Amino acid sequence: MKIAVIILRSWLGFLYLVFGLDYFFVFIPVQPIHTGAAGALIAGLKGTGYIYPMMKAIQIAGGLSLLLNRYAPFFAVVLFPTSLNVLLFHTILVPSGWYMGVNLLVPNLFLGYAYRKYYQGLFVRKAVVG
Repeated sequence: MKIAVIILRSWLGFLYLVFGLDYFFVFIPVQPIHTGAAGALIAGLKGTGYIYPMMKAIQIAGGLSLLLNRYAPFFAVVLFPTSLNVLLFHTILVPSGWYMGVNLLVPNLFLGYAYRKYYQGLFVRKAVVG
């Protein structure tokens, strides 16, 4: 289990770090041009001026965190919505890229299971303050 966590944590961290940095430095030469609903979604996110760069900055921070194994359970939770949305985007809007979503969601789910003891405090039926 330990080796699987290291491999999948590193893989997920690597993917998020590379694709996050690519937004700012554009070193991956082939960028798909999305049309239709997929293009409209990307244009809308980029058009706000802050959402897309913020998402990419979170991906970079999460990727570094996972690669360095610092706050990894926290960033596994933080990155989960992005992993899920990448899967949904690539299965519903751009079905040809479904494997990218799987490459993010499967390791993220595995890490969620592996780090489950760190999340016990989140799953409290009724929180009591003080």
